[in-house]
This record gives sequence, C-alpha cells and structure tokens, in this order.
Amino acid sequence: MTDSTEKKHSLNERLDGLDFARFIAFVGMVIVNFNIVMGGESSSGEFVTLLISSLEGKAAATFVVLAGIGLGLESLRSDSNRAVVQTIKRAVFLLLIGLLNSLIFDADILHYYAFYFLFGVFCIRLSTIQLVSLTVMCNLIFVAMVFLFDYDTGWDWVNYTYADFWQPQGFIRNLFFNGWHPVFPWLSFLLFGILLSRLQLKETATQLWLFAIGSIAFVTVEILSGFFLAQLGTDQVELSSLLTTAPVPPMPLYMIAGISIASVVIAICLSASGWLERIGLLKFVIPAGRQTLTLYIAHIVIGMGTLEALGMLGNQLSTVAMLAALIFCLTATIYAWIGSKIFRRGPVEWVMRKLTG
Repeated sequence: MTDSTEKKHSLNERLDGLDFARFIAFVGMVIVNFNIVMGGESSSGEFVTLLISSLEGKAAATFVVLAGIGLGLESLRSDSNRAVVQTIKRAVFLLLIGLLNSLIFDADILHYYAFYFLFGVFCIRLSTIQLVSLTVMCNLIFVAMVFLFDYDTGWDWVNYTYADFWQPQGFIRNLFFNGWHPVFPWLSFLLFGILLSRLQLKETATQLWLFAIGSIAFVTVEILSGFFLAQLGTDQVELSSLLTTAPVPPMPLYMIAGISIASVVIAICLSASGWLERIGLLKFVIPAGRQTLTLYIAHIVIGMGTLEALGMLGNQLSTVAMLAALIFCLTATIYAWIGSKIFRRGPVEWVMRKLTG
C-alpha cells in the first residue's frame, strides 16, 4: 500500500466514525425535540425523563462540535480562499432554510449554524492558543451579558415562544444572547471542533485520551454544580443560574459538560466504527449520518407534521415521545440507507452543493 493510499484509507476510516457520531447526535436531537413538542410529562417514568433530560443541550452540542471538525478537515483538503468563499455561501443557504424552518419550529438550530460557520471559517487558521483564548472569551462575554441585560426579554417561558423574533432588535438579541443556541457562547462548540480536527483522531491513543478527559471533566462539573447549588438558598437565583449545567441559560459549566459529552461520544464512535463495520451495521447507519441536514428538516416537517395530524402535540407522556422519536429515526435510517443505493447525497445536501459549489 502506497503512502497516499494509506493516508486516504485512514481519512475514510476517521470520517466513517464521525458520520456515526453525527447519526447518534441526530437521534438525540430528535428525542429532545419530539419531547418538547409533545409536551412529555415526567409522570411517564423517572428513567425515561432522566434520559431525555440528560440529552437536552448535549446532543445539539455534539452536533455543533462535529460541524467544527468537518469545517477544520475541509480546510485541510482545499485552498484557504476557496474554503472561505464556499463556507460563506453555505452559511447563507443555511440561514435561508433555517429562517423558513423557524416559521414552523421555534427551536430551529440551522439559522444559528449559519453564523457559527460565518464566524468559524475565519478562525480555522488561528493557532491553538488563539482558538482556546477565543473559546474562553465567548463564554466570558455571555456571562457578562447575563448580568448586564435581562435574559428573559422576549421570552414566554410558558409556551416557549419568542415575542419579537422577526423584528431586527429581537432577532439580534435572540441570535447572540438569549435564543435557543446563541452565538455567545455556542460558537465555542464549533471552535472546539476545529481544535479536534487537528488531532490524529484515527489513533487509538487519541480516542482513549478524548474518552478519559471527557468523562472526568463531565463527572467533575456535574458534581461541582450539584454541590454548589445545594449550598445556595432559593433566593439566590442569579448565582444559581451561573452554576447550573442546564442548557438554558448556557453558562460555563454547561459548556464544559457539552464539550465533555461531545468528546466522549466522538471517541466511542471512532473507536467502535471498525467493529461495527466488521459486523455489517456501520453501512446501515452511515448514510443517515451523511445526510443529517435532510433528516433534520424531515423530522420537523414530516415527523412533527405527522404528530400534529395524529393529534399528538402536547399532553403526551415522555415514553410516548421517546417511542415516536425512535420510530422516526428508524424510518429515517432505512430511507437514507435505501436512498444511498441510488443517490450519493440527501436531497437538501444535493441542493446545497448545487447552489454553493
């Protein structure tokens, strides 16, 4: 085997593991989103409720970290100027379909993605120290904004609606500060992904380190958060929000937890991809991992549309929401697998390629 062939083979193995991780993150996002729109009730069972709660904010964070890895790897394959132009075009595409998606699903993440990519593409040439410093700065800026401004502005927390999203001031506030996935500090996840793209991810040692450090960091922040919150009184709301690992608001401990879980998931998926390939399972899930943009939109338009037609939006048990999400994910996986026999990409990915190069 020549050096060039070996390098290409190693890169393909690594990408298969990342596609598997995208599939896992996608499944997690569908479970969380179905639970939101179906109004999952905790009375359905403590285990299911705890499981879904543990996925909130973590699956989406893993997705953004994987996007950062993809952006970093793409920059290694193509000319720097070309990568910037192409990424900006894709950001515009994601912004447009994200805004359209926001008309039917308030918690859309695609229009946030557009700005992650828009800012992130100008960071791919930064040094490791610069990327780490920028990551820290994003989190410090957000914490400062929480204490300077009213985080609840625009929100109706009963119905989870945002009053002035479609007005310039409200849109900017939502995008950068108090939306579902605001640029500050969520851009940190993309920057961390760019950092990971510089590692030898195909190496077993790297995967073990990612798993170990991610696990230790996650357990540590959860213990610290639980300990400090237990010491606070019920009247210390602002301080308690600073110490939570809940995704809203996305405080530093949550960001560390999200990065940690993403590291663990990516390490496991990279490590397990070889074994899954040998038993023939990897080829079944990889097509879904490669067209998550199409499937993300489908889980809103088709999945939630079907739930609405069946009268299942609201007042459902968490177990029912979980079951509905898993049924959709299985159906989507079968669709993607069959479609991969005919087409190289999902329909939305194909349109994006055609329009942006």
